Amino acid sequence: MSKPAADPTISLQLGVDRNSPVPLYFQLSQQLEAAIEKGRLSPGSLLGNEIELAGRLGLSRPTVRQAIQSLVDKGLLVRRRGVGTQVVHSQVKRPLELSSLYDDLEAAGQLPATTVLRNTLEPATAEVAAALGVAEGADVHLVERLRLAHNEPMAVLRNHLPTGLLALDTEHLEATGLYRMMRAAGITLHSARQSVGARAAGADEAGQLAEAEGAPLLTMQRTTFDDTGRAVEFGSHIYRASRYAFEFQLLVRP
Repeated sequence: MSKPAADPTISLQLGVDRNSPVPLYFQLSQQLEAAIEKGRLSPGSLLGNEIELAGRLGLSRPTVRQAIQSLVDKGLLVRRRGVGTQVVHSQVKRPLELSSLYDDLEAAGQLPATTVLRNTLEPATAEVAAALGVAEGADVHLVERLRLAHNEPMAVLRNHLPTGLLALDTEHLEATGLYRMMRAAGITLHSARQSVGARAAGADEAGQLAEAEGAPLLTMQRTTFDDTGRAVEFGSHIYRASRYAFEFQLLVRP
C-alpha cells in the first residue's frame, strides 16, 4: 500500500505575526498564494491535514480553514471529496507594459507552450489596415496561436503583421515568443497602444480554452510600434479570466 504524499507546506517557511493588524488567516493565505504563484506549491499537489497545519503554526483550525477557503474562492485550490485540498493553478498577473505573454509566463515559472492554429496570409480588414497603416484588402500576415501554461490553455492570440517584416516559421513560433523573434530579427519595439476589455466566451473560444460557453474572457487589443514609428503588429487576444489578470499602476497627476 502506497504511503500518502508528504505535505508540501512542511518545506515552506510559513509563519504569522500576531502583533500585526492584518488578520491571521489573511497572512497565511497570502503566503500560500505566493508559494503557488512562485511554483513552490505546484499544480496537482495536495495540502496536508488542516489540523496538522494549524498545530504547526499555532493557529486555530477555523483560522486555517478560512485561509484555505479564501484560496478556494480565488480558484487557486479545490477541495476534492476523498482526495483532499489540491492546488489547481496560479493566476497569471500581467503588468501593463510592453512585454509578451510568453516572456511573462516564463518569468513567472509557468512553463509556457504554444500551438500554432493558423500561420497564413490574408487580406487586411478595415480594422487591421487602419492599425498597420496598409491599404484595406492588402495582404497581411496572420498568426493565431493557443498559449498554454503547465499544459493548460491560457489564451488565444491573433496577431497581424505587415508582410516581409520577418520570417514567421511555424516551428519557431511554437518554440518561442513573437516578440523574441522580432528582437532577434533586429526590430526594436518602442511603444504600443492597448485597450483591455471583457466579454463572454463563444462556443469555439470556450472549446479552445477549456471553459464553459458564456464564461468570462478578458480581451486585449494592441498595436505595437518600432523605434521608427512603424506599426509592426496588431494583436487581438482573449484570455481566461479564471487564470489571468492585468495589473495597473495608477499615479496621481502632479
